[in-house]
Amino acid sequence: MATWVLSQCGLKPLPQTIPRSQLQRTPTKDNRCFPSTHVRTADLKLRPAGRPRGSLLPTRVSAPLRVSPTDEEDDAGERRKRNGVVVSEEGGGGGGGEEFFDPGAAPPFKLADVRAAIPKHCWVKDPWRSMSYVVRDVAVVFGLACGAAYLNSWVVWPLYWAAQGTMFWAFFVLGHDCGHGSFSNDAKLNSVVGHLLHSSILVPYHGWRISHRTHHQNHGHVENDESWHPLPERIFKNLDAITMILRFTAPFPMLAYPIYLWIRSPGKRGSHFHPESDLFVASERKDVITSTVCWAAMVGLLVGLSVVMGPLQLLKLYGIPYWIFVMWLDFVTYLHHHGHEDKLPWYRGKEWSYLRGGLTTLDRDYGWINNIQHDIGTHVIHHLFPQIPHYHLIEATEAAKPVLGKYYREPKKSSPLPFHLIGMLIRSLKRDHYVSDTGEVVYYQTDPKLGGGGSSSSDAK
Repeated sequence: MATWVLSQCGLKPLPQTIPRSQLQRTPTKDNRCFPSTHVRTADLKLRPAGRPRGSLLPTRVSAPLRVSPTDEEDDAGERRKRNGVVVSEEGGGGGGGEEFFDPGAAPPFKLADVRAAIPKHCWVKDPWRSMSYVVRDVAVVFGLACGAAYLNSWVVWPLYWAAQGTMFWAFFVLGHDCGHGSFSNDAKLNSVVGHLLHSSILVPYHGWRISHRTHHQNHGHVENDESWHPLPERIFKNLDAITMILRFTAPFPMLAYPIYLWIRSPGKRGSHFHPESDLFVASERKDVITSTVCWAAMVGLLVGLSVVMGPLQLLKLYGIPYWIFVMWLDFVTYLHHHGHEDKLPWYRGKEWSYLRGGLTTLDRDYGWINNIQHDIGTHVIHHLFPQIPHYHLIEATEAAKPVLGKYYREPKKSSPLPFHLIGMLIRSLKRDHYVSDTGEVVYYQTDPKLGGGGSSSSDAK
């Protein structure tokens, strides 16, 4: 299968192990370029059972604006690809066989085609509009805290925790926009607002921004992705019992974010707080130190508040909402990359590209929460073009759907509160455990000891 080459800034996935000496990034003020690195190509390709022979399944971040087109290759005349649909010609006659959509096939469109379909005004960043969301959320957070402290009722506190934890999550999303540069075109404004928002909820702004950039520019790559990527089989088989439970048994994975900030995911090393971490290069260390100092200042402020108002009151006003925010963050980010009723492909080597990786993300509908969390559930277009402001994502998605075709998976509509997503989360945690160590296009497999439905890397679905 042909390789999709991303020409803008020479984007290629990071290798699994990245010595600092191999990272030659030169950050710019708006960070519009990605590092250019080399990838390994696996020797084997998987052919799913029942599929035609040869069938393959499947901050300051800026997506490439142009890609170099390549021709789709026919697999010895055994199949034809039309808009992601594979037509089997086995069995003789040449009259064509049963059609099925192959989500792992290289799409018949380029990233530039998707970009061209999005109206020009969707790319415009309005700092005043962005700041209005910050003012709104800050007012709501302080209003909720004052109201709960004044009423001080055990009938009110649970409602406050749910509401305030959701607002902390909204803070994170706005800081996330600052990290992408979609908040405004002013890098200093993005940094100041991002630090204020993220430090207030104990997130090291630059440390997280840099690792999140790695996630965007490597999404869908088994080894190089950063956020909720699948574990290779060799790593999964060596996990200790405690790690297995914490990663694959609800609700523990929904409490993972603070641990991830300190030690990252299994199989990866580094800390978002340490400037010498493998996550960063020398030119980024001052930024990391700045964010760590801001994080420490927030911890000091919380300690001071606990002395003034008492630790129990601080726990009620801040501690419990913080953990609700953590659960929101893990819940949302997990479901944007897992849990679809059909399996999603993960790639290695030459089969991976920025476009194909981005197309394995999922949109989700959160009902009333959509507006509160600034439409972060509109995730596919955000992953392809993270420079689009959140308030234009819905319009941009609707414009891009005709180009994306079956590669866009319509989200299930939610009731006012997205309780239906809890079932999707639990089912995915039971079945999506690891991927094969071989093959360039792979799917999740299930460990029988953990239960759940069987799921092979060579399954059709």
